Amino acid sequence: MLWRLRARVGYVVARRLFHWAWFVKQPRGWRWLEGQFARMANLDNLAAQSFYGHILLFRGQGFAAREEGVRLLRLAATGGDAKAAYQLGALSLAGDTRQAPDGLDAAHWWALAATAGHPLAAQRLADLYRVGGPGLPADTEQAARFVQRAQELGL
Repeated sequence: MLWRLRARVGYVVARRLFHWAWFVKQPRGWRWLEGQFARMANLDNLAAQSFYGHILLFRGQGFAAREEGVRLLRLAATGGDAKAAYQLGALSLAGDTRQAPDGLDAAHWWALAATAGHPLAAQRLADLYRVGGPGLPADTEQAARFVQRAQELGL
């Protein structure tokens, strides 16, 4: 019980220190921040999984860090985090050296994000259904539905 409290306090302090550029630029400080983020993400904290997943995806060093970032984003997205689901949709549609672009997978993640209230996901999903994508045929009815959802969410 005490270690969970210590992890939460460390995470809150790390999130505050993350905005201090001079601290983040210090190698020892950065390692400490990563440790706090990883600890909280391993305790199944949805916000920490999303936050640390994004950090590893965009700032992680090496292929393994990127893969861990994607894994954490998947956990967060399946838990209901809209930003993580949006990012996974963008990754799926872009593809990479190991995976071809997949419109069906992108539609799945963006539908989750739109359901969770992410307006840009609804807009991108409407565009994807309007023109179709890799492995996903065009569907004007779905496109209209997601245009309406994007408008409901403020776009």
